[in-house]
Amino acid sequence: MTSPPLALYRSPPSVNPPALSVTGFGRQRIAVHVRQRRLPCHAVVLVETGRGMLETEAAGRLAIEGPALFWLTPGGLHSYGPTEGESWEEQWALFEGPFASSLVRQRLISETAPHVALSNLREMLQLFAALRADFTDGSALALNSAAATLHRIVVQSARQADAATDTVAGARIDAAVSALAERAFREIDMQQLAAEFDMSPATFRRRFMAATGLSPKAFQLRLRIDHAKQLLTTSDLPIEAIAREIGIDDAFYFSRLFQNREGLAPSAFRSRYRRQ
Repeated sequence: MTSPPLALYRSPPSVNPPALSVTGFGRQRIAVHVRQRRLPCHAVVLVETGRGMLETEAAGRLAIEGPALFWLTPGGLHSYGPTEGESWEEQWALFEGPFASSLVRQRLISETAPHVALSNLREMLQLFAALRADFTDGSALALNSAAATLHRIVVQSARQADAATDTVAGARIDAAVSALAERAFREIDMQQLAAEFDMSPATFRRRFMAATGLSPKAFQLRLRIDHAKQLLTTSDLPIEAIAREIGIDDAFYFSRLFQNREGLAPSAFRSRYRRQ
């Protein structure tokens, strides 16, 4: 038996709005098309069963067959719906905030490839059920939990999209991440590293960000700084030696990088966090 339609909406706080807010949630079986619409916020639509189409300005016309989901971005003209004479079962969520825009910049949500064929519907149904429960509750804690669940939906969608499009490429980027981690304290030519794993620099960067949430250089810097923090708190090495240990010859440059990232100079970090 089909569940009755559901549509819930909530406005984010006007004072100190969070970085990510879920502002709407719904579930319904539809037999009509959304046509030539623009939304002021982001949206995700989960098609559990059924088939039809999605058309956006950035991606063109795409065939949809459940289980699948697709993303809509603010201001983008779009149309979608089931095949004429048929219907599909869908759930949807609306969300907004600067973190949502960051997810697009990281290409975890793609405007040019918004459709994701799902290999694991059960996982998505569990996430959407958790999102619905928290959003229905409406307390501050529950709404923060709903935002966290929406982030998990984004991450799991990106993982399934990557696996569905090219499992071999997924294995390659995993190997590339491991290689970069092993070489993090040496100078690395990122173009050569991309070529080593049979990817163009642009594809390498995109897949690397999808896998880690960071660009290759930002990932390398994070490993370097994290190791520097370990050395600062567990050894008596001078700052110059620690800089060399993580692959940076200029101690002043290292100190500036460290302070920009951690908000403390290396010596101050050592004083604050080292166990006597």
